Amino acid sequence: MSLLPPDTPLYSHPLPQIEQWLKDQGCQQDETQLHCWRVKRPSWQAELWLDVEQLVVRYVQAGETGQDIQRSFKYSLSREDIEQAVFSGP
Repeated sequence: MSLLPPDTPLYSHPLPQIEQWLKDQGCQQDETQLHCWRVKRPSWQAELWLDVEQLVVRYVQAGETGQDIQRSFKYSLSREDIEQAVFSGP
């Protein structure tokens, strides 16, 4: 399955393409809550939710005092912009 161009807003991608994109980024889908995904990098880990109007990201224990950092990205942003923002880490 081929993805749309990277500058295409995420809302223009069919759900199977978004799921494949997340898998390509190393994310693993939760088996019971299919809208939830997890990703681990050497210096951080995060949980992602495919919400109704936005992609919500919670970087686990990423703050200065070990608190979680949560950010959200509207689906109107391009896949490329979301990818750079989310996967560059907290």
